[in-house]
Amino acid sequence: MKKNAVLVRDLKFAWPASTISTLKIANLNIPENSRTLIQGPSGSGKTTLLSLLAGILLPISGQTVVLSEDLTRLNSKRRDAFRVDHISFLFQQFNLIPYLNLIENVLLPCRFSRVRYQNAGSDEAGLKDEACRLLNLLGLEPEKFSHLTTQKLSVGQQQRVAAARALVGNPKLILADEPTSALDPENRLAFLELIFKQCSKNQSTLIMVSHDTSLSAQFDQVIDLDVLNQANGF
Repeated sequence: MKKNAVLVRDLKFAWPASTISTLKIANLNIPENSRTLIQGPSGSGKTTLLSLLAGILLPISGQTVVLSEDLTRLNSKRRDAFRVDHISFLFQQFNLIPYLNLIENVLLPCRFSRVRYQNAGSDEAGLKDEACRLLNLLGLEPEKFSHLTTQKLSVGQQQRVAAARALVGNPKLILADEPTSALDPENRLAFLELIFKQCSKNQSTLIMVSHDTSLSAQFDQVIDLDVLNQANGF
């Protein structure tokens, strides 16, 4: 039986000064090494849930256990350290550093985490080789673009850089927030297959949120946040 990468129990969250809960989740289990899609319309709390799973936000009450670590029991410094070592984000807006080139952007997590540095390579040459390997696997030849800053890349190219950055250093949990929204259907599925392949190789758990119902068949588990979320005030 698979262990859970994520275990949520009796979670309640509300924004400051609000008298109505944004999220109220009695039970959520996400197995390790799985691919889970969380669906819901804009404003339903999908991004808020990802922030809770990453320990960026804390619930008012309840338990959030991620990779066997109860985030609600960690102080801010320890949550930050845990996140940078073990959790990656793949953002809708990519959040690349515009004045850095693609290799420098991919390797950013390794500059903040010794764990991911050691997983990616034993030295700077090894880190660069790993960044190039990931970019090539994602269909972006670094030797053709290494002289450019990321602000000069196309949207599709920037997306691949962001994906390589999320994958570098073998994080055990990848949280993806609408990462395919700018792609047409054909490129959307091709991009997901590349992400799935690397997650499988690294034994990483992928949790993706999207309002796109056409993606459901690609995932091991699909969760409707409107059904899961029982928020109706305290």
